[in-house]
Amino acid sequence: MSDESVILINLLKVKPGKQDALIALLKQNTDTVVRTLHGWKTTRLIAANDGAGVVIYSEWETPAAVEAMRSDPRMKAYFPKIIELASLDSIVGSAVLSETR
Repeated sequence: MSDESVILINLLKVKPGKQDALIALLKQNTDTVVRTLHGWKTTRLIAANDGAGVVIYSEWETPAAVEAMRSDPRMKAYFPKIIELASLDSIVGSAVLSETR
């Protein structure tokens, strides 16, 4: 198995006028739950300038860490709160190219 991180991308299409509330919820959950989970490495929140979407970029040590996060009771309680504010699609993968200037 590769030593590289597993990348989880969550694409959230925000209900009109709900982007700020969604970002606040995501920040709170990252601070209180996600950062405590085994295998978590980093999270970035990216807000669309038009208010219509948010991307969550996170890195995890292993695919099992992603599955454990999704199964954690605190996360299961949190997911319905997200769905009240946005629709959610997820992609799990690994980096195939990374360039920096």
